[in-house]
Amino acid sequence: MDNQALLLNNTIESSNPNVLKMLSERGKNIFFPKLGILAQSAQAKGKAINATIGEAVEDDGSSMHLPEFDALVNMPTANIFPYAPSFGKPEFRTLWKKSIYSKNPSLKDTLFSNPIATNGLTHGISMAGYLFANEGDTVLLSNHYWENYNLILENSYGAKVETFELFDNGGFNVADFADKLNSIKGEKIITLLNFPNNPAGYTPLISEIKAIVAEIKKMADKGKKVIVIIDDAYFGLVYEEGVYTESIFVELANLSENVLAIKLDGPTKEDYVWGFRVGFISYAIKGGTAELYEALENKTGGAVRGNISNISQLSQSLLYEVYNSPTYEASKKTKFEILKNRYQILRTEISKPKNTPYFAPLPFNSGYFMCIELKKGLVAEDIRKHLLEKYSTGVIVLGSVIRLAFSAVPQDKLPQLVENIYNACVDLDAK
Repeated sequence: MDNQALLLNNTIESSNPNVLKMLSERGKNIFFPKLGILAQSAQAKGKAINATIGEAVEDDGSSMHLPEFDALVNMPTANIFPYAPSFGKPEFRTLWKKSIYSKNPSLKDTLFSNPIATNGLTHGISMAGYLFANEGDTVLLSNHYWENYNLILENSYGAKVETFELFDNGGFNVADFADKLNSIKGEKIITLLNFPNNPAGYTPLISEIKAIVAEIKKMADKGKKVIVIIDDAYFGLVYEEGVYTESIFVELANLSENVLAIKLDGPTKEDYVWGFRVGFISYAIKGGTAELYEALENKTGGAVRGNISNISQLSQSLLYEVYNSPTYEASKKTKFEILKNRYQILRTEISKPKNTPYFAPLPFNSGYFMCIELKKGLVAEDIRKHLLEKYSTGVIVLGSVIRLAFSAVPQDKLPQLVENIYNACVDLDAK
């Protein structure tokens, strides 16, 4: 093991030995290199002649670039073309951390790490798996989950995905979540919670969040080392009263010295910039110190550097400018209202009595999606194909449920979407 990794491990162990036990073998071995090329390049910064950095520059010292870009992006070249730090642009990281506090006021003055930039939330999940999931470790998910979790956690890192039933009596199934937590063998527990959920479009109620957190604390009180990966991709898109509107990160950040909360978030879905590929990963644990968080940040920065080097300079720069715009909040509220209106229309259409014999919605109250379960022995894949062939309508089938992305359907077409599903069910039921 490299001495730089050992030093980080020693810092983590002295701050909270539980966190060191949570790290995977990869996580224990990784570090952000403070020696070699990076250190030598940093020492040469600002010198009269700098022959260290792997970029091309003009004779005046500015970033070399093709002039065709000048008419496309009105921004200083330093915010477009150079490599960004593996940790992310410092000013953008600071701004994003400030926004986490602002969007989660119950955090108050709780200390958590500085966010590390990732290439979207998919990459954030991958980094969390890299750092904390050993081959054979169990990762507990709800039974309604995004299929990329399998690709990352099982296919890439050799972990084993197990599931709990997400719903019971129209709400979050706390009992099954607790049972499955208790069934995980070994000292370490990893669970991934995604609210609003993809594909179901469900965020727990305030009371349900409290119950979920209570079950996690029970495990921690037994001495289990609990890692909670929080996929906040659709954060803020809540459309009903009584639903928990902050991140569950708030409840876990200071819960126990045995519970590490890993928050994955970013502008992708929140701010409608899917192609920018910018996300963040942040850490919190009860009693976490600046030294502990700095060590985790260095390990994460090292994992990013060893994986994709760094995140897009241009994407981060553009977002930083937009977040500082005086019109940003109003623009974001306008888009939220569009999605909320679509949600309300779809809920009304899905609830029409004529649909009841053929399908029923799973609980939904937030996000981009909702799911329906078919009745009368109808097969989801058959319905999907029939919708394509006869009604020119595309939906997603996940096992026995059909996912509808109301985020992607214009308001005036939502009634027709539901009508087409109804007609497809009538057609195939008649056969």
